[in-house]
Amino acid sequence: MSENKIPYKIYLSEDEMPTAWYNLRADMKNKPAPLLNPGTGQPMTAQELEGVFCTELVRQELDNDTAYFQIPQEIRDFYKMYRPSPLVRAYCLEQKLGTPAKIYYKFEGNNTSGSHKLNSAIAQAYYAKAQGLKGVTTETGAGQWGTALSMACGYLGLDCRVFMVKCSYEQKPFRREVMRVYGSSVTPSPSETTNVGKKILAQFPGTTGSLGCAISEAVETAVANPGYRYVLGSVLNQVLLHQSVIGLESKIALDKYGVKPDIIIGCAGGGSNLGGLIAPFMGQKLRGEADYRFIAVEPESCPSFTRGRYAYDFCDTGMVCPLAKMYTLGSSFMPAADHAGGLRFHGMSSILSQLYADGYMEAITVKQTEVFAAAEEFARVEGILPAPESSHAIKAAMDEALRCKETGEEKTILFGLTGTGYFDLVAYERFHNGEMKNNSPTDEDIAKSLARLPVVKED
Repeated sequence: MSENKIPYKIYLSEDEMPTAWYNLRADMKNKPAPLLNPGTGQPMTAQELEGVFCTELVRQELDNDTAYFQIPQEIRDFYKMYRPSPLVRAYCLEQKLGTPAKIYYKFEGNNTSGSHKLNSAIAQAYYAKAQGLKGVTTETGAGQWGTALSMACGYLGLDCRVFMVKCSYEQKPFRREVMRVYGSSVTPSPSETTNVGKKILAQFPGTTGSLGCAISEAVETAVANPGYRYVLGSVLNQVLLHQSVIGLESKIALDKYGVKPDIIIGCAGGGSNLGGLIAPFMGQKLRGEADYRFIAVEPESCPSFTRGRYAYDFCDTGMVCPLAKMYTLGSSFMPAADHAGGLRFHGMSSILSQLYADGYMEAITVKQTEVFAAAEEFARVEGILPAPESSHAIKAAMDEALRCKETGEEKTILFGLTGTGYFDLVAYERFHNGEMKNNSPTDEDIAKSLARLPVVKED
């Protein structure tokens, strides 16, 4: 099909929506390492995990072999409120950059939560409701996950208790109020409401928190309250499974026009949006059907892939969660209170970590001020104010497009625009006022945190 027939926005019909989530692990020769019980050092059993997570979600978490999980009709009906999401050809950005590259982005911000997080939030809330639970607890960084879960729980009539990283709680008062609109309670983390929160505050006085801290508090609260379970917005296998709807829709839309991307780019914090976007494409690569270049983009302030260690570590700062083998900066690592938001997690998805270790994808870091400069340029030509997290992918996509301008290569680039930045205007204000600084942890900071990694004997 000729290029001039490719529309600015490619919309799928409801009938073209995926009916099943794709489990990338089924095509991985080297499966992600299992979660370990920190007390015994043995792989976590379903029974052990069910004390914290919903039963069906545990089944999805542990299944390395089932390629497709059917999406329940109730979840598909909810998806139809905002899905399929558009795949956009960035003609205006291409013209602005003067590049021969073709740029596409999958826009996940066309819902009230403003991000892709709703794809997994409704799934996890649905399974909690089906299990007969009273409610769920969770953490949130920039607030997109907390907002999405609040929406899902409000829709299904579940109680939702959110622990929000303190620096984001203070930077984004309107985001927390949206959560409260949907009926959730929101507590800045670390807090004095949990034992682990008190312990973290004693160890790190004045800390502005981290996702690792908030996870610890949410898990403690879930375990201490009968009828509650903990749900997580990233990192876990089950979350990447639900987010595969992003990549599946992207591939269906591109295939309709005979387009094959050369480079696929996503921002990387815990890995949910990146894993979801690349899933079907990576599956093709693993099966030897097609080749792609995958780029994970992380903030310079929290460089898990590029400066972390591939090892077993706690997913939380309070060290109450199972151990996951991942690229990590150490669970005690405290990132700078910058505006990378949801990307400020010390570790990375076990699935993505294994793929990175096996050489199937690459990773880069970008500076905070460069991210916001790219975000502003994108907003001016594409008409969408992007979230800071998404803008990490925008920056990398623009850089790749400019390389094509230098070399004359006509590469096709796909990146994930995970959400909007309308609740991030404090960050944009700081950027415009010249108050934003670039933060990079020292080698000593990282080494100090990594020195606290648990000792795990692997077979």
